[in-house]
Amino acid sequence: MDWYSMTNTRIEAEIGERLKNVRLQYNISQSDLAKRTGLSRVSISKIERGLGVNLSSLIEIMRGLKVLENIELLIPEQEVSPIEMIRLKNKTKKKRASTKK
Repeated sequence: MDWYSMTNTRIEAEIGERLKNVRLQYNISQSDLAKRTGLSRVSISKIERGLGVNLSSLIEIMRGLKVLENIELLIPEQEVSPIEMIRLKNKTKKKRASTKK
């Protein structure tokens, strides 16, 4: 999927559709998900239709659907390469102050 060619509105709709598909796959009603998350059923319905979502609500829905571990796929943790570690280590070495004569 070419995410860069999509508008924010279209991306929100795609995320909402995917959340809905997961919810239906687990046979969970919007009302049951609302009880699990503390969100209103209307909010869940709007999110599933791509009508806006805030990050906190997205996290709650993912938690309620037990797919929160997928956050790792959203923004993977960046590891520092061994070469970069050496560069960083060399930059942080303190040089001895020179004595004035």
